[in-house]
Amino acid sequence: MEPEVIESEIVLPTHFSFKKTQMYEKYPKGQARGRHWKHLKQIIQAENYQNYPPNEPNYVNIESPPSMHPCKRICDITGFEAPYLDPRTSLRYANADVFKLIRSLPNEYVQRYLALRNAAVVLK
Repeated sequence: MEPEVIESEIVLPTHFSFKKTQMYEKYPKGQARGRHWKHLKQIIQAENYQNYPPNEPNYVNIESPPSMHPCKRICDITGFEAPYLDPRTSLRYANADVFKLIRSLPNEYVQRYLALRNAAVVLK
């Protein structure tokens, strides 16, 4: 090579702005990365729930008033929200494909689905 190129002193910065920083530079060993999720025990200790009144619902007190909203009706077959109810079997269904399946089910299967929902009725 040419001697003037070898002898020239080029000062380069240690970090270029267009380069991504390495993870080990950004987070030294032992330092946390990302978001931390707290466990219920940590939340309880941090919030001092023993200072709250006993009738106010919180994480510790499971007793809370009943919901003011009506419960969602869930399809007995698929688990989706079910706006329809089969009058013959009283099974809830989400769409026409599920309705066809419900009508093709034997009576004993219908009874099992109703028993899962605690709505077992003897069908004739």
